[in-house]
Amino acid sequence: MSATTKDMTTGSPMKHILTFAIPLFFGMLFQQMYNLVDTMIVGRFLGVEALAAVGATGSINFLIIGFCNGVCSGFSLPVAHRFGAKDYKALRKLWANSVWLSVIFSAVMTTLTVLLCRWILIAMRTPENIMEYSYAYIVIIFAGIPATYLYNLTSGMLRALGNSRFPLIVLVISSVLNVALDLIFILCFRMGVAGAAYATVFSQLISGLICVIYIIKKVDMLRLKRDEWKWQKREILELCNAGVPMGLQYSITAIGSVILQSAVNTLGSNAVASVTAASKISMFIVCPFDAMGSTMATYGGQNAGGYKLDRLHKGLGSCVLLGAIYSAIALAIIKFAGPTLLTLFVDSGEVEIMTQAQRFLWINGLFYFPLALVNIVRFMIQGMGFGVFAITAGVLEMTARTLVGAFLVPHFGFDAACFASPLAWIFADAFLIPAYFHVWKKMKGHLIQK
Repeated sequence: MSATTKDMTTGSPMKHILTFAIPLFFGMLFQQMYNLVDTMIVGRFLGVEALAAVGATGSINFLIIGFCNGVCSGFSLPVAHRFGAKDYKALRKLWANSVWLSVIFSAVMTTLTVLLCRWILIAMRTPENIMEYSYAYIVIIFAGIPATYLYNLTSGMLRALGNSRFPLIVLVISSVLNVALDLIFILCFRMGVAGAAYATVFSQLISGLICVIYIIKKVDMLRLKRDEWKWQKREILELCNAGVPMGLQYSITAIGSVILQSAVNTLGSNAVASVTAASKISMFIVCPFDAMGSTMATYGGQNAGGYKLDRLHKGLGSCVLLGAIYSAIALAIIKFAGPTLLTLFVDSGEVEIMTQAQRFLWINGLFYFPLALVNIVRFMIQGMGFGVFAITAGVLEMTARTLVGAFLVPHFGFDAACFASPLAWIFADAFLIPAYFHVWKKMKGHLIQK
């Protein structure tokens, strides 16, 4: 086993989880800097309306880009299975066909989203005073979907082989580039919110290209010969069965966020700005939960591929313990540093926005442990190869956010919006926890039959 891969089917589960998740956490931390720096510079230098405009696109951004990320993560799961089973020939077939699928998916999605972009914003009831800003930002993000696929596919494959360190190095480089381009495009070239979008897309493109070069030069297991670049129906179907459900899970969850965002939009640009600023801080704080989820997808995929069922329980228990500890730490961060962090996006003189944003952060922070469980258990189930269960959890999250957005926000206003995500996490956990034990027993039955 080379230094570019990591076999998680032997050794201490806690050690594997920590050594894999820590670099992944820092990688996601830097990835969040794409959006964080965009929002911070937009809010501080372009004003509240521009900040609200970028925030108003957040849920539709999550809907579309989340599908891209989910599909690529799903494509990596069969690769992790083959890696755990030591079937490297089949692994390369899956890698080649995932490239073909990514080209097709990115071309179709880019065309549709760019053409329908303005109509989507109108349907979301984006406030008229920020409509043009929102369009200028999100249409460029959608045009950059091929760059999103390039990075997420290549980094996802590296993680499937147990390599979470190199994607971290790449994201550090591209994040620094993103900060520099944000400042150049917005402050020097006066490109407005469009400049922030261009910086994000270009930085992600660079990340993907660096990963491609690394794979070609360093990862023999993924280095393809000419005759291996064949479109193969069986591999295509397997990849779609893993990738599309995972992409839909992200998108289905995001549909509820779109409906909720539409409801928040009716409360005015101050409410939108409050949710935007608080959400950016929250996304930054919860990066460890995202890292734990991605870690369990790889851990679950490799151990399920090798039928190491006893290690699935041990790994899940170790990660849940880590999730509980960090949930307490995250709440303390919000309590003591939340107001200061919000001033990165909003001037402290904006009293209404600051007050609402702090309330949003605190209420969400109280429910971070249910969020930790959502990430850990759902991605474990996906890694084990049961993507349909993850979609069901996504439907429950969507249902909770839809109920809040459609019925509670119109009557109770901003306070109702604060409880939308906590309710969604609780709905999902109520399904995911028993679902994990169900799929584990199902795998055990298959092993006995073998």
